[in-house]
Amino acid sequence: MTFTSTLFAFTDAVYINGRSILDYVHSFAQVGFYFFLYLMVGLTTLYLLFSLYALIRWKKTAEQPLDLTKAPFVTIQIPTRNELIALRCAEHCLAFNYPKDKYEIIIGDDSNDRKVSRELRKFARVHASVRVLKRKENIGYKPGNLNNLLKHSNGEIIVIFDSDFVPEPDFLKRIVAPFAHDGRVAIVQARWNFNNFDQNLVTILASTIVYTFHNIVLSILHRFGTASLCGSAEAVRKKDLVALGGWKSGSLTEDIEYALRLFKNGKKMVYLPTLECYSEVPYKAKDLYKQQMRWAYGVITSYKAHLKDLMLSRKLSLKQKIISLAPGFGYLLPMFMAMIFLFGVLSLVTHRPAPLDLERFFREFFWNTLLTSGLLIASMVALLKAKKLKYTLKMIASSFSFGIITTYYVNKGIFKSLTNKPMQWFLLSKDVPAKRS
Repeated sequence: MTFTSTLFAFTDAVYINGRSILDYVHSFAQVGFYFFLYLMVGLTTLYLLFSLYALIRWKKTAEQPLDLTKAPFVTIQIPTRNELIALRCAEHCLAFNYPKDKYEIIIGDDSNDRKVSRELRKFARVHASVRVLKRKENIGYKPGNLNNLLKHSNGEIIVIFDSDFVPEPDFLKRIVAPFAHDGRVAIVQARWNFNNFDQNLVTILASTIVYTFHNIVLSILHRFGTASLCGSAEAVRKKDLVALGGWKSGSLTEDIEYALRLFKNGKKMVYLPTLECYSEVPYKAKDLYKQQMRWAYGVITSYKAHLKDLMLSRKLSLKQKIISLAPGFGYLLPMFMAMIFLFGVLSLVTHRPAPLDLERFFREFFWNTLLTSGLLIASMVALLKAKKLKYTLKMIASSFSFGIITTYYVNKGIFKSLTNKPMQWFLLSKDVPAKRS
């Protein structure tokens, strides 16, 4: 048989059997579509239950006051890179109503902008309690900076602020109090709020994402007597941090990575839902996408490193193991959404030719959206708890516009982590004028 006749025979076979092959692929795609759809329905239902629980059981937790005569020495760390806004944070820290001889402020300057570095040093010269430390090489991103600061920190407790945070005068004594009352406490996390929440649709979406984590996820963890770290407006006990090897250099989410190590070692973590600290969220869409991609990459990478040990640990109860999954729980949703989209498209293109049934399409789209709306409802509950429910319609509009693109970037971060591809730390714009909405 000649090559030409073989090729024609193969073409005829494909033509004859092609429809059956497409039917098989279509059936496979249908199964995949509904499998991930049902998983997403279950996950969003769980979010809905968490939201209702957080809403029904919502009550203020009484904070224990700190006896300032027994206040521990504290080091405040402000890691920064090319951000003059760090001076605003330092000024607020200088105004703490905490004994002035009981805390120090260290600005970790990773700037490559000499003008910024010069202004930071100028600020430190006129404030005796402020030091600026600059590394020879910026290795390891923010956690590398924090490890360098750790070597020069004299505090028993370390309080960390990103450069755009603006703590209130009573912040320090309130976040330190749990350490003074319980020697087992390893970390304390405060609740975030935002000065530029309603600047535009991007900031509303960015804020709602964080509100949902703080007012739903951390609220649930708080009810179970534990917490997680968020990377800023947080306090850690120095001796625990040193004993566990410091921050993981190069991590894109050093907060979650350290929290997972604390979970593994059974350390006590505290969330203070009544202690707020304001900052800014990204106001540019591209910054929001980069931030969410970095967070997704960092969180998934952290769970890759620690999940096995957490699940196989004989020291942890089943309840503790399940709770340790909460900080990364939300990243299942964008993965499920991506799989639903992929299988849906595959199912559509392999469907037998037929007139488009628009009525059925929109009916199924409506019900599928409704059945997977648990996260949207959770976002509404988060806005309610943040006293910003009036922005619900703008939040929904942002979710179905910028949110869809954000989901793509989140999945991109997850994919890069799962395939061990590198990712850089993205610097975000932080020149928004501070105003409280």
